[in-house]
Amino acid sequence: MQTTTTHIDTSCLMKSRPDPCALVIFGASGDLTARMLFPALAKLYGLGAMPERFAIVGVSRTPLDDESFRKRMRQSLEEAGIFDAAAWEVLASRLFYVVLDYGEQEGYLRLRDTLAGLDERLNLGGRRLFYLATPPQLFEPVAEGLGLSGLAGKRSRDSGTRLVVEKPFGRDLQSARHLADTLHEWFDESRIFRIDHYLAKETTQNILLFRFANAVFEPVWNRHYIDYVSITSAESLGVEHRAGFYEQSGVIRDMFQNHMMQLLALVAMEPAPSFVADMVRDEKVKVYRSLRPFDPGRLSQDLALGQYGPGTADGQPVQGYRQEQGVDPQSATPTFAMIRAFIDNTRWQDVPFYLCSGKRLPRKLMRMVIQFKTVPHSMFRNVLGDSVSSNRLILDVHPDQAISMSFQVKRPGGKLCLRTTALRFNFTENESEPSLDAYEKVLLDCMLGDGMLFPRQDAVEWSWRYFTPILELCEACSDPGGLVKPYPAGSWGPPEAPAIHPGFAGDVG
Repeated sequence: MQTTTTHIDTSCLMKSRPDPCALVIFGASGDLTARMLFPALAKLYGLGAMPERFAIVGVSRTPLDDESFRKRMRQSLEEAGIFDAAAWEVLASRLFYVVLDYGEQEGYLRLRDTLAGLDERLNLGGRRLFYLATPPQLFEPVAEGLGLSGLAGKRSRDSGTRLVVEKPFGRDLQSARHLADTLHEWFDESRIFRIDHYLAKETTQNILLFRFANAVFEPVWNRHYIDYVSITSAESLGVEHRAGFYEQSGVIRDMFQNHMMQLLALVAMEPAPSFVADMVRDEKVKVYRSLRPFDPGRLSQDLALGQYGPGTADGQPVQGYRQEQGVDPQSATPTFAMIRAFIDNTRWQDVPFYLCSGKRLPRKLMRMVIQFKTVPHSMFRNVLGDSVSSNRLILDVHPDQAISMSFQVKRPGGKLCLRTTALRFNFTENESEPSLDAYEKVLLDCMLGDGMLFPRQDAVEWSWRYFTPILELCEACSDPGGLVKPYPAGSWGPPEAPAIHPGFAGDVG
């Protein structure tokens, strides 16, 4: 990791440097902190994007002290391959640890005293960022503990205290509302940052810029020119060590209610009056409110659910979902879903949006496809027949970070023959410009108080409303071969999926 930004253009790295603050990570002894959060903070420090004065305070039940916590964090940087001795000297001096039982008030009082001492010593101005890297069942007790101890600060928009929450935001509409009520008791909505790291990826951030900063695309971004929109998030891995969580969630709760719906909103939303967080989020909510309610009577046309069975991954045999450790041998939990959704408004009326996500698919892929309609009249039909392919825009988030547009050109030769070619832009081509990965971006925005990339509570609720009938169907299903169809690991899902979206193979190919 570089400790200086000399000769590197950082003019687009950040809007401004965050104010001094204490970053408090609950669940600091866990995997998320070691793999993602602390390496991201270390990279931000190396790029000069951390506050001039800061402290990082780890909090968890694990009995550690400052020194043993520092050793763990150093190891996390070494394993990530970004350890730098000079940078570590400063980072280690800003690392602290507090042992705390999440349900006992005594620990929060110790944390309060620790933070007060750091405020005085480092002149942090009383600004705190509380990051809940804990299991979701601890969100409410931690928020209550912060509130009762006075650590939540003033319940107002101008408070210097912020709360960061990892998904899931409830497991259904009722629990999402209950969680929000608890958080709002101590924190104003403007100070709650719900993390969805998909929104911080470069390609995802570019969707709005691509649409609204280029006059050539927005006039055709509607039902008159677009045939369908496809959003796919495929994973080649199984449930791995998350079987206990996945049995309770399934693919709808794990991927659709949050990630997929956020991507849908970026593709479908109207232009906001200004690029201001709440104005942009207002437009996203309008999309969710315009979603045509899911009709259980149209299952075969609008929904395909699946669960992976034994198959192959990377050429090796793998077990099925029901053979995974911690999974009920008779489980009907879906690991794959294909949904055909419609948005009932003037721009998108009757344009299908195909949302697909699943585990143990052939490869990891995050892609959005905008399929344009064929030309309404082809002057070449007497020469080429009906073989003129329509234009297609592909936005790749993973493994590539790229945008490509296909169009038709003439092949060299005396005969009129067409071939499909593409204009392509890769976001990683210019390596001289520093970039932020997803967690670096969201952590920086949290410190800056910029809510643009963070779902608001009304968006969370409208999303749960849409998926409630699907979840009810899933939970009523006890036969994995009934509503939830089996598919071999390493395939693109159950055979029913292409019936929902006939162009699926081409979208992921």
